[in-house]
Amino acid sequence: MKERILIWGAGAIGGTVGAWLVRAGYDVSFVDIVPEHVDAIRAPSRGLTITGPVDEFTVHAPAFLPADVNGEWSRIFLAVKAHHTRDACEALLPHLAADGYVLSLQNGLCEQVIAQIVGARRTVGAFVNFGADWIKPGEILYGNRGAVVVGEIDGSETPRIRTLFEDIKHFEPDAILTDDIFSYLWGKLAYGSLLFAQAVGELGIADCLERPELLPLWRAIAGEVLRVAQAERVKPRGFNGFDPAAFQPGATDAAARDSVAAMVAFNRPNAKTHSGIWRDLAVRKRRTEVDMQIKPVVDLGRKHGIACVKLDALCRMIHEIENGERSLSDRNLNELLDA
Repeated sequence: MKERILIWGAGAIGGTVGAWLVRAGYDVSFVDIVPEHVDAIRAPSRGLTITGPVDEFTVHAPAFLPADVNGEWSRIFLAVKAHHTRDACEALLPHLAADGYVLSLQNGLCEQVIAQIVGARRTVGAFVNFGADWIKPGEILYGNRGAVVVGEIDGSETPRIRTLFEDIKHFEPDAILTDDIFSYLWGKLAYGSLLFAQAVGELGIADCLERPELLPLWRAIAGEVLRVAQAERVKPRGFNGFDPAAFQPGATDAAARDSVAAMVAFNRPNAKTHSGIWRDLAVRKRRTEVDMQIKPVVDLGRKHGIACVKLDALCRMIHEIENGERSLSDRNLNELLDA
């Protein structure tokens, strides 16, 4: 019998992965803070519907608000926004079995925060780059497949990580099992810095990256992340067109241009045209994950004596948009270029 799984955060990432596992026969329950979303998932007449070009289907599963959860689970997949990690972990802790674990299906270095609360032994890492958007209660757009990687945070190969790897392949058949999950997470931080930049403008990911005059900006922003990663003794890995070596100090314009072209080619056909960060700012009008993804890199850079000028300016710009002090505009990217 397959172990039960609790998905804590049934939005774009958690809802998509969870729906696939429900369809594969797993005993999945969902937790979310949006009452209308919870009601839709558990309603016999509605359920959780996945739409988009990858596949379309509806599943039904138990769903709860955090205050209504009862019982323990050996496996909890955490998929809340990065800045809600600490609060979510404190809420789920009473429901985590002593021999269980929390899997972070999040962006950023959330595994470090999770380990502080549930313990490193009960923390498992993951890296995801598929495209999905929460559309409305009970509906998620799965726009495109992307890289999915899982691994123990200490790099060991354990029976539980082998089991998890086989389970997650029901969702992504090309998933990867790694002994260095942080190399992927730092790679995503570097690529993600470009998505945070895209979010301050109006163009979609592919169109934004393709602006030739912004190549120096892409090199500078990703390069700052990679310099900090090097100081942290991490060698970031690439995925889906993003080649970290092309943005390292000493790399050529041609190498960066080739990687940008590959990222454009990956993103161009996707139904998900804009980043989740852009949707937070433009559609959902809520705070982004910038203080959990980009600001920590700036802070680590300061600790190592590395000035992250572009990243710091990007953080300030996003806060201005969040606070209603600045509008989304492609001109913002030109301002960043000159920062």
